[in-house]
Amino acid sequence: MGNLGATEIILIVLVLVLLFGGKKIPELMRGLGQGVKSFKKAINEDDDKPENDKS
Repeated sequence: MGNLGATEIILIVLVLVLLFGGKKIPELMRGLGQGVKSFKKAINEDDDKPENDKS
């Protein structure tokens, strides 16, 4: 997959606006951001747990 240029990005944004409408896009992005935030939090919490040594 090649690099995306300005024309491709504008076309993608235009299609998103046509599909979802201008009011739904911020809600979708907010939900996506919250999902990524909770995923990172879960990963960091998992890394903080001490591992049990079985030796």
